[in-house]
Amino acid sequence: MSASFARNPDLHCHSTVSDGTLTPAALAQRAHANGVDLWALTDHDELGGLTEARQSAESLGLRFVTGVEISVSFAAQTVHIVALNFDDSHPVLQGGLQQIRSGRDQRARDMAADLEKHLGLSDVYAGALRYAGNPALMSRTHFARLLVELGVCRQTHEVFSRYLTPGKPGYVEHEWARLDEALSWVRAAGGITVIAHPGRYRFTETEEWALLERFKSLGGQGIEVVTGSHTAAQARKYAKLALEFGFYASRGSDFHSPGESICDLGRLAPLPADLAPVWDLLH
Repeated sequence: MSASFARNPDLHCHSTVSDGTLTPAALAQRAHANGVDLWALTDHDELGGLTEARQSAESLGLRFVTGVEISVSFAAQTVHIVALNFDDSHPVLQGGLQQIRSGRDQRARDMAADLEKHLGLSDVYAGALRYAGNPALMSRTHFARLLVELGVCRQTHEVFSRYLTPGKPGYVEHEWARLDEALSWVRAAGGITVIAHPGRYRFTETEEWALLERFKSLGGQGIEVVTGSHTAAQARKYAKLALEFGFYASRGSDFHSPGESICDLGRLAPLPADLAPVWDLLH
């Protein structure tokens, strides 16, 4: 695929299989309606929505790429790696993601207990589970939706400014996969790896540089430059770093929900013209 192959790619979004509010089929329809011409579903640590997404995209004539967003731990923070264009039936990748999901339920119970302690609430775990459906897929977003429902906050963005982040009520440290593990699983399945929304991490400049160097040394190929949570200044910063490190640049809205997301599917700014787009690696 050449750079001209995709004029409006969106390679990062979430469905009801993880922490989105639309089904994979509904996401495919929304992406198509918004003019997306190359699309990936990237649920958190889970491949369960890919078959529906692929079938729906094919029925619409929308080019589809397999995707997943993998949770890793680096320098005492959670970092997300978007994997693209892999064999979603590969046992190494499936086993690694199952390993990650197995720790989510206990983390969710600990988060619920902490929120109950600080906010005087009850049945927080059960309430958040109504939004998740599956304990193995519980995430902070499901708790954020519950706190909005209960009137603690007005919007999920407000929840994340007051709760569920390091040093605030409801945040629980968790050891995810190592960076080298995650990249080895994707490599075994023949996929491409991209650092998701680098502007969201609270790294010092030294820590961020260490992440990029380590990722590069392990065979990581790309970095999200244009994404829903990046400001224009952050997009310029990571465009420059993509050139410095020789990374391919990716573009994805990180869309979760019509009522919550900063950016809709397919509504992103284009990549800077001097960058090599990650879809050049797709076959």
